[in-house]
Amino acid sequence: METITLKKPVPAVADEDAVAEVESRLLHMGTLAERMIDGAIRIFTERRQDVLADIVAQEAEVNELHLSIDELCLKILARSQPHAEDVRLFMACVKVNSDVERVADHAVNIAESGAIIAKHPHPHIKLLDIVRMAELAQTMLKGALEAFAERDGELARFVVSQDDEEDRMKRAAFEELMGLMRTNSTLIQNALGLILVSRNLERIADHATNIAKEAAFLASYSGTRVAAPLSGA
Repeated sequence: METITLKKPVPAVADEDAVAEVESRLLHMGTLAERMIDGAIRIFTERRQDVLADIVAQEAEVNELHLSIDELCLKILARSQPHAEDVRLFMACVKVNSDVERVADHAVNIAESGAIIAKHPHPHIKLLDIVRMAELAQTMLKGALEAFAERDGELARFVVSQDDEEDRMKRAAFEELMGLMRTNSTLIQNALGLILVSRNLERIADHATNIAKEAAFLASYSGTRVAAPLSGA
């Protein structure tokens, strides 16, 4: 996966180098979270349990970045007299920072559930809906981070619009897996594991939606492409 880089100028603030550092760390953290989701899905689709160790190591890096970003934002705000645009930017960074950290947590949850599923694969359980959910969640996260980096309100709005489809697939997967458990008790362990995976993917999509709304908020003040008001924003 390509690392996202900033393409839009950041509004003038007291310390432009510090702003660039915050956003650089944040977008690197987002790239790590994307890789973690991809690896977590591979654990049970390709039975790659060896990937679990990589995901745990990536989570540790994400956690370090999360703490450093929060600390840096607070230091910048404390040592200067921030203008309104400074406060908006750094508060958005803090919120996105929290969402990306939670995405990484959900990726670990998926990886752990996937490791159990991979040990006991069952031919009667199809993973198509789960794989589609994973693909959409990854697309939403990548789009949300790009919208944040580029202050692209139109892209942010598109990301938010995709959340309903993720919710629909999660409900469909839940109903299908519950039906399988009712008809075949040997499927219960794997089906429960996939229900947990689907819930975590839905939460990743929710966090991507949150990031997209922050991107739209910043776009509305930056003079770049701004979408119409977001529902629920």
